[in-house]
Amino acid sequence: MISFYWPWLLALLPLPLFVYWLPAKQHVATAALKMPILISTNNQVVNSQEHKKSSLVILSLIWILTVLSASRPQWLGEPIDIPTQGREMMIAVDLSGSMQIEDMNLHGNTVNRLDMLKNVLGKFIERRTGDRLGLILFADDAYMQTPMTFDRKTVKQMLDEAVLGLVGQKTAIGDAIALAAKRFDTKKQTNRVLLLLTDGQNTAGKITPEQALELAVDKSITIYTIGIGADEMLQRSLFGTRRVNPSSDLDETMLTNIANKTQGKYFRARDSQSMAEIYQLLDKLEPIEQDQQQMRPLTALFYWPLAIALLLALLYLFWLSLPQSYKNRINSTDNKKQEEITNNNNSFREKLND
Repeated sequence: MISFYWPWLLALLPLPLFVYWLPAKQHVATAALKMPILISTNNQVVNSQEHKKSSLVILSLIWILTVLSASRPQWLGEPIDIPTQGREMMIAVDLSGSMQIEDMNLHGNTVNRLDMLKNVLGKFIERRTGDRLGLILFADDAYMQTPMTFDRKTVKQMLDEAVLGLVGQKTAIGDAIALAAKRFDTKKQTNRVLLLLTDGQNTAGKITPEQALELAVDKSITIYTIGIGADEMLQRSLFGTRRVNPSSDLDETMLTNIANKTQGKYFRARDSQSMAEIYQLLDKLEPIEQDQQQMRPLTALFYWPLAIALLLALLYLFWLSLPQSYKNRINSTDNKKQEEITNNNNSFREKLND
């Protein structure tokens, strides 16, 4: 149905009538300058009266449409159920310098850890229908990139736009956990899940992982940690090719301890396939039971009467700008047509009478 955001503005509709009914200003009669009348016809008087009437109708219509537009008409749609069953999940992504190591296999190509994470984690985010997600990026410090929201498209876009070196080169795992705990603090009756993805150990930040862990336990936050990095890769040098462990800096003991102390779980992602399997396991988290909510979508309609009013105003101004001789020619043509119609009607009546 149609409703008005500012219905009280409709009281301005009769305003032109009040102005029209105001008493006319009294003018002092003065001596008129008499000049000979060269042309005087009744048609000019009639045309002037018709012009005033048509102008009054057009201006009144423009006023009505303008007031209707100003009152903000809107279409109130049918109620729509809002999805309220889902997880409250914060995702913390490591952007330290080691995430640029190219030891990940994605679709048969070797890519760095961040590109693989974006690809697989992006699909995980797209499947989170009805979930509230937030995104934290951390390196030297931790930053809230996207607050908790149902807008999965925005969360994925912010993840895709993340670049290495954006927040430094080191790894502040403790700050990331503490920031998530702070953001979860305002949420009540949620499962408070933090998904922490990193490829190293804590090397920066104002809060140690142990201090942040105590805060997470106190806030009843469940932390799922994911260690990223292959077990081995070939490294070329002047002395040939040798096998190295690119994940030697990964502190799995710390990540396992964080997960266990918060009733979560630690996962190891050595490639894109294992990462996808981890997200399939995370899909089995229990959703939050909340009361069903509804919303009624609103569609703005003010631009329709506003557009018609502008169109009528432009046409009226165009008519006023025409030369008077052209207007007279149009009016005389209309008068001739009217006279012909009247004469034809009279002659037809005379034939019927005969």
